[in-house]
Amino acid sequence: MPYITPLELAERPGAQELSQVASSDGQPLVDVALMDATLRGTDRSAWTPDQVAGADAALARIQDAVAEAGALIDGHLAQGGYALPLVLSPSSAGKTMLTAWARAISRYLLNANRISTEGQDPVVRDYRDALRLLGQVAQGKLKLGAEDPSTSAGAGSSTDVRFDGAPNVFGRSELRAFR
Repeated sequence: MPYITPLELAERPGAQELSQVASSDGQPLVDVALMDATLRGTDRSAWTPDQVAGADAALARIQDAVAEAGALIDGHLAQGGYALPLVLSPSSAGKTMLTAWARAISRYLLNANRISTEGQDPVVRDYRDALRLLGQVAQGKLKLGAEDPSTSAGAGSSTDVRFDGAPNVFGRSELRAFR
Protein backbone atom coordinates (compact mmCIF):
# COMPACT_ATOMS: atom_id res chain seq x y z
CA MET A 1 0.00 0.00 0.00
CA PRO A 2 1.52 3.36 -0.97
CA TYR A 3 2.05 5.99 1.69
CA ILE A 4 0.39 8.64 -0.51
CA THR A 5 -2.35 8.42 -3.12
CA PRO A 6 -2.92 10.39 -6.33
CA LEU A 7 -5.92 12.01 -4.65
CA GLU A 8 -3.70 13.30 -1.83
CA LEU A 9 -1.25 14.61 -4.42
CA ALA A 10 -4.13 16.35 -6.21
CA GLU A 11 -4.75 18.28 -3.00
CA ARG A 12 -1.10 19.15 -2.48
CA PRO A 13 1.08 19.98 -4.42
CA GLY A 14 -1.83 20.10 -6.86
CA ALA A 15 -2.60 19.29 -10.46
CA GLN A 16 -0.87 22.37 -11.87
CA GLU A 17 2.57 21.49 -10.48
CA LEU A 18 2.15 17.79 -11.27
CA SER A 19 1.13 18.63 -14.83
CA GLN A 20 4.31 20.65 -15.26
CA VAL A 21 6.73 18.13 -13.78
CA ALA A 22 5.19 14.85 -14.96
CA SER A 23 4.41 15.69 -18.59
CA SER A 24 6.60 13.95 -21.18
CA ASP A 25 9.66 15.82 -22.39
CA GLY A 26 9.05 17.33 -25.80
CA GLN A 27 5.28 16.92 -25.48
CA PRO A 28 2.74 19.63 -24.62
CA LEU A 29 1.91 19.99 -20.94
CA VAL A 30 -1.08 18.04 -19.73
CA ASP A 31 -4.08 20.33 -19.25
CA VAL A 32 -4.41 21.17 -15.55
CA ALA A 33 -8.11 20.25 -15.42
CA LEU A 34 -7.37 16.92 -17.16
CA MET A 35 -4.51 16.22 -14.75
CA ASP A 36 -6.81 16.95 -11.82
CA ALA A 37 -9.50 14.64 -13.23
CA THR A 38 -6.89 11.91 -13.79
CA LEU A 39 -5.53 12.21 -10.25
CA ARG A 40 -9.02 12.17 -8.74
CA GLY A 41 -10.31 9.40 -11.02
CA THR A 42 -13.21 11.47 -12.37
CA ASP A 43 -14.73 11.77 -15.86
CA ARG A 44 -12.26 12.60 -18.65
CA SER A 45 -14.60 12.30 -21.64
CA ALA A 46 -14.27 16.01 -22.51
CA TRP A 47 -10.69 15.51 -23.71
CA THR A 48 -9.33 13.82 -26.81
CA PRO A 49 -7.84 10.31 -26.62
CA ASP A 50 -4.35 11.77 -27.24
CA GLN A 51 -4.76 14.20 -24.33
CA VAL A 52 -6.00 11.40 -22.06
CA ALA A 53 -3.04 9.24 -23.13
CA GLY A 54 -0.69 12.09 -22.17
CA ALA A 55 -2.38 12.41 -18.78
CA ASP A 56 -2.11 8.64 -18.26
CA ALA A 57 1.60 8.78 -19.08
CA ALA A 58 2.03 11.63 -16.58
CA LEU A 59 0.12 9.62 -13.96
CA ALA A 60 2.41 6.65 -14.60
CA ARG A 61 5.46 8.87 -13.93
CA ILE A 62 3.80 10.14 -10.75
CA GLN A 63 3.08 6.59 -9.60
CA ASP A 64 6.71 5.62 -10.32
CA ALA A 65 7.89 8.48 -8.11
CA VAL A 66 5.42 7.43 -5.38
CA ALA A 67 6.66 3.83 -5.59
CA GLU A 68 10.29 4.96 -5.38
CA ALA A 69 9.46 7.17 -2.38
CA GLY A 70 7.68 4.23 -0.73
CA ALA A 71 10.69 1.98 -1.27
CA LEU A 72 12.97 4.60 0.28
CA ILE A 73 10.65 4.96 3.27
CA ASP A 74 10.38 1.17 3.65
CA GLY A 75 14.17 0.91 3.60
CA HIS A 76 14.44 3.31 6.52
CA LEU A 77 11.61 1.61 8.41
CA ALA A 78 13.17 -1.83 7.88
CA GLN A 79 16.48 -0.48 9.16
CA GLY A 80 14.63 0.69 12.26
CA GLY A 81 13.24 -2.81 12.85
CA TYR A 82 9.67 -2.21 11.67
CA ALA A 83 7.72 -5.12 10.22
CA LEU A 84 6.66 -4.34 6.66
CA PRO A 85 4.19 -3.62 5.23
CA LEU A 86 3.49 -1.09 7.95
CA VAL A 87 -0.21 -0.77 8.71
CA LEU A 88 -1.39 2.33 10.55
CA SER A 89 -4.89 3.72 10.87
CA PRO A 90 -5.62 6.52 8.38
CA SER A 91 -6.10 9.15 11.08
CA SER A 92 -2.98 8.34 13.11
CA ALA A 93 -0.07 10.71 13.56
CA GLY A 94 2.29 8.12 12.08
CA LYS A 95 0.25 7.86 8.87
CA THR A 96 0.19 11.66 8.60
CA MET A 97 3.98 11.83 8.98
CA LEU A 98 4.57 9.04 6.44
CA THR A 99 2.23 10.74 3.95
CA ALA A 100 4.06 14.06 4.35
CA TRP A 101 7.43 12.37 3.85
CA ALA A 102 6.17 10.45 0.81
CA ARG A 103 4.83 13.71 -0.65
CA ALA A 104 8.17 15.48 -0.14
CA ILE A 105 10.21 12.64 -1.62
CA SER A 106 7.86 12.11 -4.59
CA ARG A 107 7.81 15.81 -5.32
CA TYR A 108 11.60 15.95 -5.23
CA LEU A 109 11.88 12.99 -7.60
CA LEU A 110 9.40 14.54 -10.03
CA ASN A 111 11.26 17.87 -9.93
CA ALA A 112 14.60 16.29 -10.86
CA ASN A 113 15.05 18.63 -13.85
CA ARG A 114 14.19 21.76 -11.90
CA ILE A 115 16.76 24.54 -12.07
CA SER A 116 17.01 26.41 -8.79
CA THR A 117 19.28 27.37 -5.95
CA GLU A 118 19.27 24.31 -3.73
CA GLY A 119 19.74 26.25 -0.51
CA GLN A 120 16.52 28.18 -1.00
CA ASP A 121 14.38 25.63 -2.82
CA PRO A 122 11.43 24.44 -0.68
CA VAL A 123 11.22 21.17 -2.64
CA VAL A 124 14.84 20.33 -1.78
CA ARG A 125 14.39 21.52 1.83
CA ASP A 126 11.32 19.31 2.34
CA TYR A 127 13.12 16.33 0.78
CA ARG A 128 16.15 16.73 3.04
CA ASP A 129 13.92 17.17 6.10
CA ALA A 130 12.04 13.97 5.20
CA LEU A 131 15.30 12.03 4.84
CA ARG A 132 16.63 13.43 8.12
CA LEU A 133 13.48 12.46 10.00
CA LEU A 134 13.40 9.02 8.38
CA GLY A 135 16.99 8.58 9.53
CA GLN A 136 15.90 9.39 13.07
CA VAL A 137 13.11 6.80 12.81
CA ALA A 138 15.64 4.23 11.62
CA GLN A 139 17.89 5.04 14.60
CA GLY A 140 14.97 4.81 17.04
CA LYS A 141 15.22 8.49 18.00
CA LEU A 142 11.80 9.35 16.52
CA LYS A 143 8.60 7.34 16.88
CA LEU A 144 5.57 7.31 14.61
CA GLY A 145 3.10 8.44 17.24
CA ALA A 146 0.95 6.47 19.67
CA GLU A 147 0.35 3.64 17.19
CA ASP A 148 4.05 3.09 16.55
CA PRO A 149 4.47 -0.72 16.43
CA SER A 150 7.92 -0.46 17.99
CA THR A 151 6.40 0.93 21.19
CA SER A 152 3.51 -1.52 21.56
CA ALA A 153 2.45 -2.84 24.95
CA GLY A 154 3.86 -6.24 24.01
CA ALA A 155 7.34 -4.73 23.92
CA GLY A 156 7.20 -4.17 27.68
CA SER A 157 6.53 -0.45 27.67
CA SER A 158 3.53 1.15 29.28
CA THR A 159 2.14 4.63 29.44
CA ASP A 160 0.51 4.03 32.83
CA VAL A 161 2.19 6.25 35.43
CA ARG A 162 1.40 5.96 39.13
CA PHE A 163 2.76 7.79 42.14
CA ASP A 164 2.85 6.37 45.63
CA GLY A 165 3.90 8.05 48.81
CA ALA A 166 3.87 7.57 52.54
CA PRO A 167 0.72 8.60 54.43
CA ASN A 168 0.60 12.16 55.81
CA VAL A 169 2.05 12.62 59.29
CA PHE A 170 0.23 15.86 59.89
CA GLY A 171 -3.21 16.69 58.60
CA ARG A 172 -5.63 19.54 59.23
CA SER A 173 -6.93 17.99 62.39
CA GLU A 174 -3.45 17.68 63.96
CA LEU A 175 -2.44 21.19 62.95
CA ARG A 176 -5.56 22.78 64.49
CA ALA A 177 -4.09 22.14 67.91
CA PHE A 178 -1.30 24.64 67.15
CA ARG A 179 -3.62 27.63 66.63
